[in-house]
Amino acid sequence: MEILGIEETASTNSWVTANRDRLQAPVLVYALRQTAGRGQRGNSWEAEPGRNITCSILLTPTHIRPAEQFAISEAVALGVVDMLASYSVEAKVKWPNDIYVADRKICGILIEHSLMPDHIMYTVAGIGVNINQERFLSDAPNPVSLLQLTGVEHDLTEAVATLARMVERRMATTLTEEGRATLHSEFMTRMWRADGVPHPFHDNLTGEDIEATITAVAPDGLLTLTLADATNRQYAFKQIEFK
Repeated sequence: MEILGIEETASTNSWVTANRDRLQAPVLVYALRQTAGRGQRGNSWEAEPGRNITCSILLTPTHIRPAEQFAISEAVALGVVDMLASYSVEAKVKWPNDIYVADRKICGILIEHSLMPDHIMYTVAGIGVNINQERFLSDAPNPVSLLQLTGVEHDLTEAVATLARMVERRMATTLTEEGRATLHSEFMTRMWRADGVPHPFHDNLTGEDIEATITAVAPDGLLTLTLADATNRQYAFKQIEFK
């Protein structure tokens, strides 16, 4: 995977999308300074310039049908988990694709697709990983960095190269149906709070607080929760919140 560094941009996802025609996928574009990074739910992403990974990866997963698009999220998320494992940090994936260490968020991922009726034309995967940031000034409730976890600073260029390599390796597993099944099985074992016991959630569809167990994630990303009475409920992103 090619790696391209730029000095500054408002959002690497926006930059990659605007410059897509002159980029050769797969390519990772990282910015030393991102002034208006975007996260899920329209949130901003706090990242001290030159201290963290703020990047986007352009992919052309034309072998994947829109109904199976969550395989790309799984590959990218597990690629980040693999990168952190290379620093001896065990991480989990909070559905759909935040990366947590214990109960603290170390990475946010924003996946954006351009869909055709029968395939995905291209994907831009925005990834923000907290690497060497010592203090967080936003009102985000639970951030953590690799520096805070390990007690040492890390070479940012090396971390970007490791991330690119790990995501590319995971994406290679999506090329076959068998590979996607194996990827999904591992994703389920790496899910945050998918430990077979009930956890608290807020159901945004009904407005109620519930206790439920994570039991499945569909190929399109829908999450299945099982309540105490053994009934199942299925949710799309933003329809359910972890508490």
